[in-house]
Amino acid sequence: MIKVFGATDKLYSSNGDIVIQPTKARIHNKDNGNFYLELTCGVEYNKYISSNNIIVAPTPQGDQAFRVSDITKSSNKLNIKAWHVFYDTKNYLIQDSYAVDKTCNDALDHFNNATDTPSPFTVISDNTDVNTYRCVRTSYLDCIKNVLERWGGHLKRDNWNIGIYNDIGVDNGVTIQYKKNLKELSAEYKWDNVVTKLLPVGADGLMLDDVYIYAPISYDIPYTKTVSFDQSDVNEEDFTINGVLNEDAYKDALKDDLTKQATKYVNTYCYPLINYTLKAQPEKVTDIGDIINVIDERIGVNVETEVISYEYDAITEKYVSLEFGNFKNSLNNLISNITSETATSIDNAVISLSSTLVDALNTAQDKIWNALGSSYCIYEGDKILIVDNLPKEDATNVIMINSAGIGFSNTGINGNFTTAWTIDGTFNAQATNVINLTANLIKGGTLKLGSALNQAGKVEVYDESNTLICTIDKNGLIMYASDGSYIVLNQDVGLVAYDGIGNPIYWVADNELHISKAVVEEEITLCSKLRFIPMQITENGVVTADGIGLVANYTSDDTF
Repeated sequence: MIKVFGATDKLYSSNGDIVIQPTKARIHNKDNGNFYLELTCGVEYNKYISSNNIIVAPTPQGDQAFRVSDITKSSNKLNIKAWHVFYDTKNYLIQDSYAVDKTCNDALDHFNNATDTPSPFTVISDNTDVNTYRCVRTSYLDCIKNVLERWGGHLKRDNWNIGIYNDIGVDNGVTIQYKKNLKELSAEYKWDNVVTKLLPVGADGLMLDDVYIYAPISYDIPYTKTVSFDQSDVNEEDFTINGVLNEDAYKDALKDDLTKQATKYVNTYCYPLINYTLKAQPEKVTDIGDIINVIDERIGVNVETEVISYEYDAITEKYVSLEFGNFKNSLNNLISNITSETATSIDNAVISLSSTLVDALNTAQDKIWNALGSSYCIYEGDKILIVDNLPKEDATNVIMINSAGIGFSNTGINGNFTTAWTIDGTFNAQATNVINLTANLIKGGTLKLGSALNQAGKVEVYDESNTLICTIDKNGLIMYASDGSYIVLNQDVGLVAYDGIGNPIYWVADNELHISKAVVEEEITLCSKLRFIPMQITENGVVTADGIGLVANYTSDDTF
């Protein structure tokens, strides 16, 4: 049953304004991507269907609400495109809100309560990772996309409920066997990332005693790679007793960690990336994320994949097509910040990147290559468009190139190009992630560190002899003197000066100044009423004594 409701309705248990009988009603849903309804009906429903009204239609996850966006009218029919009410989030703005060290669930709650107009949505997540994100002058829709990229997971849209889950879908034991129980199945394979023999490298060039990790499967030709792994979770402090590091235990822990990471990696990438498009009606598939076992004797593959998109007929309540596999996910999943897990160290003014950079770059490169199947190049005479969907009007991510330069947009061909590289060499961007930057002068209004990197920001200042003289990080401002003393300024301690062995010399906290010695050059005023001032006694023009005088600053209006 397909029903029409008013623009402000949020309860859909009734028949609404009218129950319609369309000639076509197709639901399109993609994991972390677009979710919309395409509907065709007779002109007799013209007075009921108008922009912003809501159409409620059956989907694999039950009745869902879609807000009417585009209507094309002809003499005998209406063609309608309606987006899931989740996209109402684009109409809400977050001016400036900062979620610091929060789980995904807490971050969603935080931003859901920060919209300019009270949000009609409820939010939930089972992702317990702790992260930080500051949302400034951003639509609620873009905020949710940023949270999804920052914390990771799958977007679950259920009418006015928004969820981000680590896993969605169910395993109902569905098996697809190529050219045996299905005929209308197309397959696409990508072997670029396959590895069956891995040489893992850990912290400080650590290697395993057996050198290689082998996959549980092999092919006619070898697939051998070397990959560096981040081992920052294994800390020396955990193996240090009374200041002495147990080097054997620490090294064993590093090897165990490297073995686990490498084994997981090779078990994941020993198979080619596979995408299947199925033009059939499989049984027991319920929604995005459902597990499907794929058997393909041609390459000896027997793997589990997930449903990543579908087209669904809301009239017959059957699937039209399914896409499932382990690549070609939505471009919304492409992580743009490849430095999010990259540690840096400064030594003799040379920035060296730890081995995690290699992993981050490889991961970003893999995702870019895997997305190439969803990129389309359009030549239009005076410009070139690169889009993520066809027709171009349905595209979200767009690159436009012409004689003036290159522009980037994630709001479609008619959206705002928020990043541009013009022909005169000027690069304009709302956000730029740089792995290594060397400059004599940096100009700008705001320098923001940390929040865009999934970690706390930090500034270190060195003098000409490469001695650290100042740091600004999550512990506040710390300034170091050449004799070992230092000053700390932060919200916890206020202002504190320490000597070379860590004893406080003076401090300001709770609106009080504590000091053991003080030198006042001119005068002291207490409560604007009493002044301590220096005095001199002279005789015959000769100073005979120095002293302190007390001067009261009372007026006739003061009471005692």
